[in-house]
Amino acid sequence: MKKINSNQNDMRRALIVGINHYDRSPLDGCINDAMHMYEVLSRNDDDSVNFDCKLLVSEENSRNKITVTRLKKEIFNLLQQEAEIAVLYFSGHGAATDIGSYLVTQDARKYLEGVSLDEVIALANSSKVREVILILDCCHSGHLGNIKGIGYRKALLREGVSILTSSRDTQYSMENSDGQGVFTSIIYQALRGGGADILGNVNVSRVYNYVDQLLNTWEQRPIFKSHVSKMVTIRKCKPKIEFSVLRKLIEYFTKSDTKYILDNSYERSLGSNNETNIKVMEYLREYYSLGLLKVNGVKYLYQAARDNKSCELTSLGQYFWRMVKNNRI
Repeated sequence: MKKINSNQNDMRRALIVGINHYDRSPLDGCINDAMHMYEVLSRNDDDSVNFDCKLLVSEENSRNKITVTRLKKEIFNLLQQEAEIAVLYFSGHGAATDIGSYLVTQDARKYLEGVSLDEVIALANSSKVREVILILDCCHSGHLGNIKGIGYRKALLREGVSILTSSRDTQYSMENSDGQGVFTSIIYQALRGGGADILGNVNVSRVYNYVDQLLNTWEQRPIFKSHVSKMVTIRKCKPKIEFSVLRKLIEYFTKSDTKYILDNSYERSLGSNNETNIKVMEYLREYYSLGLLKVNGVKYLYQAARDNKSCELTSLGQYFWRMVKNNRI
């Protein structure tokens, strides 16, 4: 069991659980999964402290097993203390019975397979934590949040709770040849920047979109359930563009639909020595590469400068123009 030593307060906390060592059907990749999630959630891309993480992993031949009581206590402690955001990550066996679905613990036995998913969601729904994110990489995890009493596959979540699971309630979760869960390996890459927006922010919705595009549709489907009024950032990665450059949008485009006329003075290869305009062209190329800018009448900015054509903001560019104009960036 590990805990980050930092000066950060407890406003962002994560419990990360990985269980390989089961008496029956031991697993290979769950501890590896947990270690990767611990690494990527502990710190942001710039090495600043992110979540205050607690790592709970099984050990071979250890008397200190991850039991139902122990795991339930850790989940309770995570979710019943006031915080800005709390993440529960679990990698291990999942079980589905006629009674319910479970996060399987090392002391699992018939009729007590582990921590009930119904209990997990009850704790999340009653939690004092503002935003709760539950990430489960285990078989049958898609049951989390489902309420039998209101109909099949209908979830009941209080505002501020999001669920991301590796598979449907009827499906198994796969491991890859690298000894890691397929689902977790994709989440890891999403958190490292694959799921980041232009500003470098990764939220649970973008993680799901990243996973959704890469998981095999025939073997397992990720499930995303959420009831939020605002998407919180799980991890900060390097922005795809410097904020200072992005803020120049309102300098070059006085209105969101302004057409910016180019000419030879913006392109060194056309004989220009106007360093000011050449620098502007560098920034325009950054906007263009990120889909914020389009050119009219030609395909490339070079051609627009050569032929005295205009460029203008795309819908995405106009969105960021408004963000800058309203002092949100």
